[in-house]
Amino acid sequence: MIYPSVIVSKQGQEFLEKEQMWMYRNNLLSADENAKDGEPVSIFGEDGKFIASGFYSEVSHVAVRILTHNEADTINRAFFEKRIHDAVSFRRAVERENMTCARMIFSEADLLPGLIADRYNDILVTQISCTGFEKRKDMIYELLKEEFAQEEIPVRYIYERNDIAPRLKEGLEQYQGFHGEEGIAKTVISENGLKLNVDIENGQKTGYFLDQKSNRVLIRSLSKGLRVLDCFTHTGGFALNAALGGAKEVTAVDVSQTALDQGLENAKLNHLEGRMKFVQADVFEYLDEIQPDQFDLIILDPPAFTKSRKTVMKAYNGYKRINRRAMEVLKGGGYLATCSCSRYMETDLFEKMLKEAAAEAGVILRQVSVTQQNADHPILWIMDETSYLKFYIFQII
Repeated sequence: MIYPSVIVSKQGQEFLEKEQMWMYRNNLLSADENAKDGEPVSIFGEDGKFIASGFYSEVSHVAVRILTHNEADTINRAFFEKRIHDAVSFRRAVERENMTCARMIFSEADLLPGLIADRYNDILVTQISCTGFEKRKDMIYELLKEEFAQEEIPVRYIYERNDIAPRLKEGLEQYQGFHGEEGIAKTVISENGLKLNVDIENGQKTGYFLDQKSNRVLIRSLSKGLRVLDCFTHTGGFALNAALGGAKEVTAVDVSQTALDQGLENAKLNHLEGRMKFVQADVFEYLDEIQPDQFDLIILDPPAFTKSRKTVMKAYNGYKRINRRAMEVLKGGGYLATCSCSRYMETDLFEKMLKEAAAEAGVILRQVSVTQQNADHPILWIMDETSYLKFYIFQII
C-alpha cells in the first residue's frame, strides 16, 4: 500500500536498499504535506522507485523507522499481529525453558523498530521509543496479551518502562507504570532453574539483565570447585550461577549496596548464601588490592563504559585496566570471563584491548569460548545496532 511519500537521497536509497531499518533525516530530500508524525509513509528514491514504508517522525534524527520493504503490505492490525506472533514463535523455539523470563520483542531485530517487550511471569514490561508505536500502544498491548492467552501462565499485566532517554529524541514524554490493570511490580522468576527476585519498577533496563542468561550458564558449568570473583555483580546473576555450579567460594563485588542486598536475598532464595560473600566496593580499587592467586575464576561484567563513539578510547582504557589487573592476579591456569555490553566498543577493538592487556600482564590467553547476547536478543546481520554484547572466556597460562 502506498502512503504519503517522502523522497530520499541517492545515498539514503543505497543504504535502505540493503534492507536497513532506519532512514536518517540528513538523507531526506522532501516530505509530502500529508506525512504526519507517527503515521506510515512510503519512501521513494529520486527516480520514483519505491523503497520501503514505515513510521514517520517529524523531529527525530531517524526520520522513518522502516516496517516493510514490500509495497503490497498494509500497516494495520493484521500486520502487527503477524509480526508479534512471529517474534514470540521464535522465542518458543530458542527459549523453550525460559519462556516466562525472556525478551519477546527486540525492536529492529524483530522488525518492530521502537518496541521492546520483556516477560517476567504474568507481567510484560514494555519500552516504546517511537511515536508510531506510542500512538498504537493500546492495540499492540492487546495483541501481546492475546498471543500469551492460552499459555499456562498468561500475561495479565502490562508495565511501561518508558523512562528512557530515546523517547526525548522523538518528542515523547518519559513515564513508567502499569497500563490498565494494576499489579505488584515485583516477581520471582526462574532462570534456567535459578530463582531470582525481579523489581520491575526500580531494576535496571526493564527490571533485570535478560541478555546474559546463556552466558551465566557457561559460568555455572565452569565453576565447580573454584574460588570465584564476580566483579560488577549487580544483583548477583553470575555469582549465583557460579555457586549453583558448585564453586568452592564466591565473592560478589559491586559499588551499589542496594544491588548487593538484592543479591543476598537471591542467594537465600536459592539456599546458596553459605558459599557466597557480597562486598561493597569500587571494582577498580578492589582489583588493585587483592592478592595474586586468590581466585581461580574472575568475571568482569561492567556497565557500558561508553554510550557514544566520542568516548570509545576512554572506555578502551577502562576495559584494559580491569582486564590487565584480573590477568595479573588470577591463579596460573585460572579462568577469566570478560565482556562488553557497548555496541560502540566493537569486536575488533575489544579483542585488540585484550591482546594488549595480556601482553602487559605477561600471560597467554587460551580461548575457552566466545559468545554474544542470549538468543532472545537476536542479531540481524543487516543491522549492526542489534549486535552489542561480546562475552569471552579464557584460560590464563
